[in-house]
Amino acid sequence: MTQPASDDPALARLSAALGEIGRDSAKRGLPPVEQWHPQHCGDIDIRIGADGTWFHNGSAIRRPKLVRLFASILRREPDGSTVLVTPAERVRIQVDDAPFSAVEMAVEGEGRARRIAFRTNVDDLVPADAEHPLRFEDGPEGLKPYLHVRRELWALVSRPLTYDLVELGEEQMIDGAAWFGLWAGGHFHRIAPAGAAA
Repeated sequence: MTQPASDDPALARLSAALGEIGRDSAKRGLPPVEQWHPQHCGDIDIRIGADGTWFHNGSAIRRPKLVRLFASILRREPDGSTVLVTPAERVRIQVDDAPFSAVEMAVEGEGRARRIAFRTNVDDLVPADAEHPLRFEDGPEGLKPYLHVRRELWALVSRPLTYDLVELGEEQMIDGAAWFGLWAGGHFHRIAPAGAAA
């Protein structure tokens, strides 16, 4: 793989390592980042914007293949930070909100039999289910749903899809309390206590 135009030696090393990892993971799936424990090598000027855009030194990374490869070696650390990790090094990056963005959604069925699948901005296909739950936060910008993608890494669901999810909502009694939420993948994803949902 050719590295992006940059004088950043950490990025050059990561890009070289990604060439090997990319060839290997194409055959076997995602790299086993949870098994890699290299020394922490500091921070690198990579930021993932709230909309899922990746930046290096303030400029957007325009190569989708490179972004997908970087995304495959993301890991969330116990202290809450996000790192890019290879067998040889680990560097911390900045994430404005969530490392991924859910940009497309497909819905099949209704009620308890409903299945929902999402596509992320890095082309991961993720079903909403017990292993990949939806969680909903209420903030200054309104309701923000997140989908668990893998390894404690989440995708922020885009605003148009948020409206679609709320449209699928219904009230359900869970553990003796009434909740507004939606069924997907055999799991009830809670949005808000019934009566609190707008």
